[in-house]
Amino acid sequence: MIDLEQNLAGALRRKIQEGTARVAVIGLGYVGLPLAMGFARRGFAVEGLEDNAEKVRLLSEGFDYIDGHHDELKPLVAERLHAGRDFSVLETCDAIIICVPTPLTRNREPDISYVQDVSQRIGQHIRPGTLVVLESTTYPGTTEEVVRPALEAAGRVRQAGEDYFLAFSPERVDPGNPNYNTYNTIKVVGGLTPTCGDLTALLYSRMLDRPDLVKRATSTRAAEMEKLFENIFRSVNIALVNELAILCREMGLDVWEIIELASTKPYGFMPFHPGPGIGGHCIPLDPFYLTWKAREFDHQTRFIELAGEINTRMPYHVVSLVVEALGEKGLKGARVLVLGVAYKKDVADPRESPSLRVLEILRNRGARVDYHDPLIPTFRCHSGTEMQSVDLANLEDYDCVVLATDHSTYDLAEIAARSRRLVDTRGVTRGLESLKGITRLGAPNQDGKAR
Repeated sequence: MIDLEQNLAGALRRKIQEGTARVAVIGLGYVGLPLAMGFARRGFAVEGLEDNAEKVRLLSEGFDYIDGHHDELKPLVAERLHAGRDFSVLETCDAIIICVPTPLTRNREPDISYVQDVSQRIGQHIRPGTLVVLESTTYPGTTEEVVRPALEAAGRVRQAGEDYFLAFSPERVDPGNPNYNTYNTIKVVGGLTPTCGDLTALLYSRMLDRPDLVKRATSTRAAEMEKLFENIFRSVNIALVNELAILCREMGLDVWEIIELASTKPYGFMPFHPGPGIGGHCIPLDPFYLTWKAREFDHQTRFIELAGEINTRMPYHVVSLVVEALGEKGLKGARVLVLGVAYKKDVADPRESPSLRVLEILRNRGARVDYHDPLIPTFRCHSGTEMQSVDLANLEDYDCVVLATDHSTYDLAEIAARSRRLVDTRGVTRGLESLKGITRLGAPNQDGKAR
């Protein structure tokens, strides 16, 4: 089998180096589409597989529904990037990259059904000598314990590292980041065997701006754990500063000033900022993958779970600030406008956005709630109700305005001046203290007194 491994690995290595390897990317969402475009941009023929027929249609027309890079996508689609739903194209592919969702169940346990299903379908079409890379965030052991047996079940390949190659490379996508993208962000790769790692590192080095942007992990499990650690680090530190924000308000202190002062230390400190909660696919979900896996080792991840609890409670704290701002007016029957339902600034993505929870809590407590978001004209609440973004022309008609997402297009001074009452959850109204009616998360009351 050593000769077979060397022959198959050598053939794949030559194809990657020559740029003739055919690459398949399964799941053309926030991770998969930029990746598919990245390989096509470097001259590789790319097959993009996506279950959503409407997305396939849009991509076939050169419409980039993720970042709006239509001018970049159209020539790629015309020349070397094909989108479809037929898994039989994998029989012609040399490298297959899995970028499907890994959500949580209602009980906050990992749902890897997408990974398992896709791996089984790949196994029905894979040919010897193919490299398979999982990018979907998951718990340590998934690549080896779930993907590998599913790939080998159909019998087209028998042994990872010998007649096919398997690896994990965590996605690193930060929507809206102006500095880091698919091409200049360091890529961690962990192969099931050294040869698997070599081939994976070589493949990604051809897509990245520089070969040295690839960082090798010793195993797939190490790479899987690394990804979880990245997001747990953020979750825990956001929870810490959220808790500090609540305490500072009680003590008559301004948490934003405290963070600014602490940030002057040139070593040993990294600033995190409080907010209405956490959103996006990663931070609200990924820590619970490790929490679940830790139970297998009789270990309770108390630190991680406490952080999740604090972050989950922040939308309720925001609503309490709204109640405080309304005073005698009360929440029942009050007209409340939520500004921003995207989970982060300048991104058209409402996934797991804390704004949605704030909306639902306000409505459940009797408020009449609208929202405005320049990037999300319509969305469906968890309850199933469809809402549409309203115009800001009638800002003065609302009893309270909640700034939940601080999009760059918002004129903060004008919004603050026109609002009867404004609850700022992002700390962006500092400097507007002369205006009345502003309640800022993590800041003392306007009289500056402790509660």
